[in-house]
Amino acid sequence: MKVLNFGSLNIDYVYKVNHMVERGETLSSRELCTYPGGKGLNQSVALGKAGVEVYHAGSIGEEGRFLEEFLGEAGVNTDYVRILPQVKSGHAIIQNDDNGDNCILLYGGANQAITREQVDETLSAFGDGDYLILQNEINELPYIVKKAHEKGMKIVLNPSPMDEKALGLPLDQIDYFILNEIEAGQILGIENGGAQDLAKALGERFPGAKIVLTLGGDGSVYFDGVKSYVQEIYKVETVDTTAAGDTFTGYFIAGVLQELPVEKAMDMAAKAAAITVSRAGAGVAIPTMEEVENFQ
Repeated sequence: MKVLNFGSLNIDYVYKVNHMVERGETLSSRELCTYPGGKGLNQSVALGKAGVEVYHAGSIGEEGRFLEEFLGEAGVNTDYVRILPQVKSGHAIIQNDDNGDNCILLYGGANQAITREQVDETLSAFGDGDYLILQNEINELPYIVKKAHEKGMKIVLNPSPMDEKALGLPLDQIDYFILNEIEAGQILGIENGGAQDLAKALGERFPGAKIVLTLGGDGSVYFDGVKSYVQEIYKVETVDTTAAGDTFTGYFIAGVLQELPVEKAMDMAAKAAAITVSRAGAGVAIPTMEEVENFQ
């Protein structure tokens, strides 16, 4: 069994500010840091640091070569990362305020230059029972899902950032949904609902799928049609929440692949996310498995 993450690769420009800039306001930042990021990269790094043999597929510009190197240092195979000389790498402008909260502006760049030829070439190396991890930061997602489903791959979807493109995916072909309350409500077409009710409603809408609902400071919920489980957070001093959800996703799937009970996989993911938010940056903040195991 192999694991492929077909996902985004971003250069994150993180501006430290007192508060998020408002309309019409000019605001000076105290600091600018540049980090490797993108939901795809972050999730691959989390998987790699959790000990999973994971392959990353995606595209970068010439200036993004350090992203490929960073993945390799985290134990991620980068054979399926393409360098596009005529396209700039995807990037994000991130405001990080004194409470550790973030406001993010994305530029797709090379992440939106995925071709069907690249998809076909990449998926030719994977097959029945292999896992595919997806987020909503690259193009050609409907084609990727269709082809992976035809191959019998198990598809994990984190539909962030949620938009009409994500809603138009063949969602009945997804095996794992990992998403927040707002995204769940958008898929279901409802504005309000308790976390467990939302998870159950998603499970009823997509009876073949397992649901993981992330709730920020309120923890997370798992539902698979039979079992329901609530995971509390581990409280730490928050520095930067940028890659918390991606870390949770990577470590949860790592637990699934290691055939841990759901309770242990959720707990491991919660610990990993807690460590991540206690540090600055995205990919660089993701802990190793040793750190997670030693976390108190």
